[in-house]
Amino acid sequence: MTVQAHELTKDYKYGFHDADVSVFRTEKGISPEVVAAISAHKAEPEWMLKFRLKALAHFFKRPMPNWGANLSGIDFDNIYYYIKPVDEMGRSWDDVPDSIRNTFDRLGIPEAERNFLAGVSAQYDSEVVYHSIRADLEKLGVLFSDCDTGLRDHEELFRRYFGTVIPPNDNKFAALNSAVWSGGSFVYVPKGVRVEIPLQAYFRINSDNMGQFERTLIIADEDSYVHYIEGCTAPTYSNDSLHAAVVEIIAERGAHVRYTT
Repeated sequence: MTVQAHELTKDYKYGFHDADVSVFRTEKGISPEVVAAISAHKAEPEWMLKFRLKALAHFFKRPMPNWGANLSGIDFDNIYYYIKPVDEMGRSWDDVPDSIRNTFDRLGIPEAERNFLAGVSAQYDSEVVYHSIRADLEKLGVLFSDCDTGLRDHEELFRRYFGTVIPPNDNKFAALNSAVWSGGSFVYVPKGVRVEIPLQAYFRINSDNMGQFERTLIIADEDSYVHYIEGCTAPTYSNDSLHAAVVEIIAERGAHVRYTT
């Protein structure tokens, strides 16, 4: 970390980190083997593996962006592209390991859920560790899950929209995300349904030399409404971490989506 970066982060109250509790991680570096290992670990359909590998080819071919900050110092070979923190996602905070739950307590997520949210998703490194949605919204047909669950449980709907707003060849980092994405949020709001109370996803990096590549796919059908909030934090390390997300929002005729980050 540079002196300038240290000065910027010295008053950062979310710079703490937990001991490593991961149950699985790929080897460092980006390669077809790493991408295939991620897809195999998730037991994905063949079309998604092909999508990932095609995106990886775009990543290798595309130059670094020449707009925005200078990112030439990123060492893509010194990053873990997938770290799984727990074996199973929790449906109650009591299902989440103590150290991880305490982190989200310090970030105020359970309190926010109790006070003013209709659904919460909490991602820790590469996977969502906790998820909830109000039962009344489920009865209306609202879908709110991580993207891995969206792919598994609603494959036809997911495939119809996934990668249609930001294709893998959009830029180098869109290609990287498309190759190694994990977790994120999948939202579908049926025709005419209004989700007046926000849904929130929170993304927390814990490990150093780690890349977090969540994918957010929001589909608002005709004449629907949803407010979706995202937040993210990471510890302060002397080593680098990388966060490269992709957000795709589809609002059909008459639909309104409010996205806050």
